[in-house]
Parts: sequence; C-alpha cells; structure tokens
Amino acid sequence: MGKKRIIKQKPEELADEAKTAEKTGEKAPESAPVVPVRVSGGGMRGIAHVSASYNNTLISISDDKGNVLAWSSSGALGFKGSKKATPFAAARVAEILSEKAKQAGIGEVLVLVKGVGSGRESAIRSLANHGLNITMIKDITPLPHNGPRAKKVRRV
Repeated sequence: MGKKRIIKQKPEELADEAKTAEKTGEKAPESAPVVPVRVSGGGMRGIAHVSASYNNTLISISDDKGNVLAWSSSGALGFKGSKKATPFAAARVAEILSEKAKQAGIGEVLVLVKGVGSGRESAIRSLANHGLNITMIKDITPLPHNGPRAKKVRRV
C-alpha cells in the first residue's frame, strides 16, 4: 500500500486561510498557528512560582491575575532520576522559562519559593542572571503549626 504523505502548509499560508475564512464567515481551519500569549505592554509584572522538592524542581510563570503563561520542570527537560533535583537542573529550567517570559512580555517577577530542595537558590539566581528583574522573594513553604497527635505513652 505504501506510505502516506502529509503535505504541511507554511504558517503564512495558514494565516492567509484564517483571514479569508473570517471575511467569508466560515470557520477558521483547525491547524491555525498557535500564537504565544502576549501581555500588553513591555516589562509587565509576573509571578514566578518555584517548587523545589527532593525529587524535582518545577517553575511556572504567571501574570498578576494568576493565569499561567509558561511552565517547565527539570524532568520535562530530560533530566532523570536524582539529577532532576540538582541545582544545575533548576538553573536550566529557570533559563528556559526566562526566555519564555520575555516572549510573553514579562520584564519583572515576584518569586514565590516553596519546598526544601537544593534547586531553590540556583533557580532564583538563574532567573535574575537571564534578564528578569526580581522585585521580591517570598518563601511560602508550608509549615506544620503543631503537627500530628503524639503517640500514647508506653506502659510496661
């Protein structure tokens, strides 16, 4: 039977089809190009949520309202096993996210850090070194107030 060939259209052709479909009142083609979300104005504020556990480092960047614009983790970048929790992996995640944030129009971020992993500090340093202005760093690691109930006293 042979292989089936798929003809791929260029993004310009897809955009032209979408414009003509809008004019005629038809539905736009389903494979229209995905345009990254752009926050109005340059240098807008965002929130960087850094979650550093013993096993992985996750970072997401959202706007002021809490809508997530970009996210990544060290596991998503290809780090496996115990290498996911290293400071180097966290720095790589922050480096990639700072590029995505710049494309979305975010210039300064408020950093919220959660967790006890080793990637906390290196992620913050990498965000600062790659062009994002950090206005505030806040630790939101959950802490138990009194903990669970203690075991009963052993009677011998």
